[in-house]
Amino acid sequence: MGKVVLVTGAARQLGGRFVRRVQRDAGVDRVIAVDAVAPEHPLGSAEFVRADIRQPAIARVLAEHAVDTVVHLDVTATPLGGGNRATVKENNVIGTMQLLGACQKSPSVKRLVVKSSTGVYGSAPRDPAVFTETTPPKSLPSGGFAMDAVEVEGYVRGFARRRPDVAVCVLRFANILGPAADTPFAEYLSLPVLPTVFGYDPRLQFVHEDDVIDVLLIAADEPRRGTLNSGTFNIAGDGVLLLSQCARRLGRPTVSVPLPAVRWVGSALRTVGMSDFSPEQIRLLTHGRVVSTDQMRETLGFVATYTTAEAFADFAAGRGPGVLPPEAVARAVDRISTLVSKERV
Repeated sequence: MGKVVLVTGAARQLGGRFVRRVQRDAGVDRVIAVDAVAPEHPLGSAEFVRADIRQPAIARVLAEHAVDTVVHLDVTATPLGGGNRATVKENNVIGTMQLLGACQKSPSVKRLVVKSSTGVYGSAPRDPAVFTETTPPKSLPSGGFAMDAVEVEGYVRGFARRRPDVAVCVLRFANILGPAADTPFAEYLSLPVLPTVFGYDPRLQFVHEDDVIDVLLIAADEPRRGTLNSGTFNIAGDGVLLLSQCARRLGRPTVSVPLPAVRWVGSALRTVGMSDFSPEQIRLLTHGRVVSTDQMRETLGFVATYTTAEAFADFAAGRGPGVLPPEAVARAVDRISTLVSKERV
């Protein structure tokens, strides 16, 4: 008998992709795809179970199918269907609590993989240049999806103490990009004009959605020789991009907003449909964030196929041309830089 893998968040694009991919692994016997709503995309040969992880019924799903591997992808910043921010938080936090409670009672569960975010480090002016998995944040997130991720990780650590026999892997993803990315940061980068914080040009990291699927497969599998797929790992592509570089490569003009007015801009963007333009998102656009991926490579044994720049390029290609041709934006910025340099001389 092969493994029985339960995947939460199957109705979302990322969850659906992982469900279709993991069922092709030779060591997997069955895949149970779970979500509160029916997915609009195909799930291959996986068995779909309509269940709300916020409800105790999820324990019955684990027991009925003798699940041994749980991949919890239903930790997200964007609502599904007609949900709002309160619904998202409840699903992230209460849903994770219920799922972990069900896993704790299930003797068959031997492996747990949880999708988290590098947002747990926050973004502050006195942050280190690079965060490692053990670096404490200078300022904890105060709200939004980042705060949800902090709470989720706290519950996961408690579960790991109560069930030391279960291999627990927490993957802290940088901003996920790709042609089909549906994250809040992808929404921000898709705006016709990008609001930026006056006087700041933050460093950013991205991870390609294809690499997300590949590293989830490693985390959900039995560890290979010389690797260990339990613990907490930062997941990001090599290198960084400045926000100004992102705007140039997209062909998007920017408008610099003084920091005191940025929250008003965030409120305005939420009214037009941006789901998580929270104070934490604004802090990221102000101070940026860069994480070390040494443990990802050396301990987990995963090397991202796409660098940060390549992940961004694939995302940009999928979004089509911006308001301005990227070449024209680059020439204009270079010309201005040259003029400024001459003035200083």
